[in-house]
Formats: sequence, C-alpha cells, structure tokens
Amino acid sequence: MKVAVLKERRRYEARVAATPDTVKKLIGLGLEVVVEAGAGAGASIADSAYEAAGAKIEGDLAAALKGAGIVLKVQRPLAGKDGDVDELALIDKGAVLIGLLAPYSGDHVAAYAAAGITSFSLEFVPRITRAQSMDVLSSQANLAGYKAVIDASSAFGRAFPMMMTAAGTIAPARVLVMGVGVAGLQAIATARRLGAVVSATDVRLATKEQVQSLGASFVAVENEETKQAETSGGYAKEMSDEYKKLQAELIQATIQKMDIVICTALIPGRKAPTLVTEAMVKSMKPGSVIVDLAVEQGGNCELSQFAKTVTKHGVTIIGPANLPAEIAVDASMLFSKNVLNFVTPLIDKDTKSLKIDGEDAIVKGSLLTQNGQIVHPSLVAKPGE
Repeated sequence: MKVAVLKERRRYEARVAATPDTVKKLIGLGLEVVVEAGAGAGASIADSAYEAAGAKIEGDLAAALKGAGIVLKVQRPLAGKDGDVDELALIDKGAVLIGLLAPYSGDHVAAYAAAGITSFSLEFVPRITRAQSMDVLSSQANLAGYKAVIDASSAFGRAFPMMMTAAGTIAPARVLVMGVGVAGLQAIATARRLGAVVSATDVRLATKEQVQSLGASFVAVENEETKQAETSGGYAKEMSDEYKKLQAELIQATIQKMDIVICTALIPGRKAPTLVTEAMVKSMKPGSVIVDLAVEQGGNCELSQFAKTVTKHGVTIIGPANLPAEIAVDASMLFSKNVLNFVTPLIDKDTKSLKIDGEDAIVKGSLLTQNGQIVHPSLVAKPGE
C-alpha cells in the first residue's frame, strides 16, 4: 500500500507529518512511502534524507497522491478556495486521510465525506492510556508552552531571575499562566527554570496539585462549581456567569502584580474564553508582556490579534499563529511519531493492508468519515435535531 506524505501549503505551517526515522518504520510495516518534494524543508529535512530512508521523492502533487491508500498531513488539505491547489480533490476516493482535520467545522467534515475519503482527525484521538503515544495535541502543546515563555522573555525588557550584583539586586520576573493544560504546565516549568516567580490559574481544581508540584502558586476561585469543572476527557468546561465574575475579580487583583501573562485556556469546539479584558491590560505595569496561545480560537486576551504583536496601554501583546511550527524540527519529530503510532495498529501484520476495526476505541473516537458518510458520534445529527 502506498503512503503519501505531502508538503504543507497552509500559511504559518512548517511542520511535516513524517520524518526519515518514521519513514523507515512505515516501510518496515510493508508500506511504500512517497514524499512530495520539499515536504520536509520547513523542518530542515532534505529530500535526500527521505530517499536514504527508503522513500520515493515525487515532485508533482498529483503524482504523489495517485494511488495512495494513506495520506499523511499536518494541517487539513486545501480545498476549493483555500489556495491555488485543491489538494482534497486530488486524493483518491476511498483513501485514508490522517492529520489535524478541523473536526469542529461541519463544512470541512462534509467535504471529506463528499470526496469519499476515510478521514481520521488526530484532534479526536481519545485521551486513554493506550493512545498516549498518539496524542498530537499534547506533544504539540508541550512545545507551544515552552516557546511561549521563550518569546515572552525575548519581548520582556528585563531579566527573569533574581540577580544580586554589586550594583544592586534585580527582582525576579513575575509570571502568571492562565490555563493549566499541557501547554500551561510546560510554560510554568520553563518560566521556573528561567528563574521567574510563577503563579497559575485554572477552573479545574484537579490542576492545583500539579501547579504546586512545579513550584508555582495556584490562583483560582474555589467553590462547588469548580468541583465539576472538568470534562471526562480532561478539558475545562464552560463556567457560569457568576463564576466568571468572581474569577475575573480575582484575576484583576492578581494581574496588576504580574510582568508576564501566558494565556493557554481553550474549550474544544468553542471560542476561547475571554480571561484578560482591556481594563486588566490597562492595570498592568508598562513593559509587561502577554502571550496569547488561544488567539487562533478568538483569544483569551481581549486585545490580542492573530499572527501579530501589538502594544496596547504600554503592554506588549503577542498573538502567535502557530507556535509549534516555529520549532518545526522538534515539532515534526514528535508529530510524526504520534502519526506512526496511530497508523501502526491500522496495518494488518499478515496482509500488510489496512484493517480498520470500527469497534476499537481509538478508531471510533477519531474516525470522521467513511463510505461517503459522516460517522463520528458527536457529528452525526440525532433524530429530532
């Protein structure tokens, strides 16, 4: 079976869905791997490295996709008016598409079904023990949390750690991390390594112990509502207006003391919650920095702008478009291993062909479309809806 690894064409994307190391392992599964020329350029991987690993390099997109039973991508394929090339239209009917496929967009999912593609969305891989090695959201968020702090330190006009010199003592930077998922935890750890005094906030009380174990202080309204603030998948729930009001008052008092704020709070399939208002930004010290990792989903900060760094009320606000892609070498290495671990159980060891078990929890959790139909339980319209 032929596997096509495509070059990413979407703006701000430099990652690639397979590396020479994972290509070798895919070939070891009995698959033929074709890599579109230049696919690894953004991640500093030369075509010759793929060839040395056993892949065939194909300079033409249509030729790379022709006859491919499996198509590997980072971002969803371009379709219709997305770009100059309609990648989706070139994928063979019946092929399996694997990548970050924007599953919450009904239009995109409907397009995969209309194209007759079997699509697996890596965003939907269930958070169960057996699937940890396939969890692209965690591997990429880990890098995003690290890079957010590095970018903040670059924009910050002061040092992070406390320094005692003959000329005087430099106070440590004070950092607030908003949202304690994978990205938030890595941001806490990175800021602590750089010597900052770190605080963190999250609606999920279960994160309090994690925050404190990293040497940071936990800041949150703790009441009965916070005891049910986490979904079964480990994500934050939408909170009530009353809770949001109490939390905003607490953050207003806290944020005035901070030098750097790292925003990472997301709710899957929903607009990111607004956690930092313009009034809060105004209350911050001149020279402070905000990095808003949630800007792609509307932003946690009211003033952040997608793919831009702006200064408002003396505060630098960074709205990064795609932080993992800014560390494309490591991000691609982790992403490609997640993909390999996802693909491996789908290949029958004896026949070397695809074997999709619809009863498997990972398959059921991530399969969007099959046989021209939308099949994911959360996306299929129920009677009466």
